[in-house]
Amino acid sequence: MTPAVRLRRRALLRAAATAGATALAGCSRAEPSVQVAVVWSGGELARFREVVAGYGGGVQVISAGNDIDAFLRARQLAGTSPDVAILPRSGLVVEYARRGWLRELTPAASYALPPNMTDLLSADGRRYGVWVKAAHKSLFWYFPSMLPEPPRTWDQLVRLTRRLGARARTGDGPAPLAVGAADGWVLTDWFENVLADVAPPGFYEALAHGEADWRARPVHAALDRLAELWSVDGAFPGGGRRALLTQYEESVIQLVHHRRATMLFEADFVDDVGRRFRRGPERPETFRFPGARVAGGPLVVGGDAAVAFAGSARGAELVRWLSDGSAFQPWLRAGGYLSPNVSVPLADYHDPVRRRLAAELRTAEAVRFDLSDRLPGPFTGSDGVGIWRIMQDFFADVTDGVAAGEAARRATGQLATAARSAGSGR
Repeated sequence: MTPAVRLRRRALLRAAATAGATALAGCSRAEPSVQVAVVWSGGELARFREVVAGYGGGVQVISAGNDIDAFLRARQLAGTSPDVAILPRSGLVVEYARRGWLRELTPAASYALPPNMTDLLSADGRRYGVWVKAAHKSLFWYFPSMLPEPPRTWDQLVRLTRRLGARARTGDGPAPLAVGAADGWVLTDWFENVLADVAPPGFYEALAHGEADWRARPVHAALDRLAELWSVDGAFPGGGRRALLTQYEESVIQLVHHRRATMLFEADFVDDVGRRFRRGPERPETFRFPGARVAGGPLVVGGDAAVAFAGSARGAELVRWLSDGSAFQPWLRAGGYLSPNVSVPLADYHDPVRRRLAAELRTAEAVRFDLSDRLPGPFTGSDGVGIWRIMQDFFADVTDGVAAGEAARRATGQLATAARSAGSGR
């Protein structure tokens, strides 16, 4: 049984179990709690439960696991959909809305977003979701004691990687880069940042809307740039094949605990793992994903959106409450939370890292939303399929000596085929 099938089976079993619990709750005389399904677990789940504890009515929060799509499809089929779900992909919001599963929403008056996030949760001109959590996806993490002067442009990053890679090959220092390539979304985050930097105006959005060709020159240019860096001998701890077995959390540990890497690219949630595994008093710092210019490229963001299922007026009321930035004060105070709502005062952020990143959301010249989260159907990616798998194949090629041009040709062909199969682009 493949990992993807195991994940989906666990989601179906979890859905069946929680559906039974819901049915039993419905037999009681008391009005049942508003039920919310989320992808979060651990600390994030605990923080969200603190948030909804401030809501006027009872709220039951269920962690659906990584494959919340399979969980919600099973609940919909059983006729026991939750009142609310927090979805990690805007594409799911649009798909569910067009299937008639969701209720139209009106957010709180204080709900205000950065550019290029406002229309992602609408279908046929109607809003079906609100953003409740953001992720800054244009960050590199490092320790100043290991890297006194971080690179400011892509060319500087490549030169630094070559120099540190040469030292790592002789055993004279750590590898330049940690990467959790076993998780395909890590590699798509790399691709999206490079594509956003090299593509002409409008091309990134055209790909997201299925209006551009995945074999076009900007996609080739982005893959060529990634190949230039990823193919550096000694770039990753243990080499490219070991990186393909390294999951996201392990890549963070390679940086913050073992110090086997000098830099790590990933989103602001790196510090959630880093706090648990960091060794010593020094805290990692960040620099923006370097682009062709010193000023850097567009800011890539992701996010989690709340939706209310059809027939649940109480669910819609809870989502409206969640859309007010003040609802998340407990999480803001605890740290580890970045609000998509730019009306939240910067002074409300007790976490200095998130305060700085929230300021960037307000001042970025260009904001691009996570591309893979917007793609339809299986093209969007999951374990072993879609754009995640295609980027893993590309990574395997360029770290195993396949020429950049040939690797890019293979990847763009796979991307174009996947897009056609999903009805998204050419």
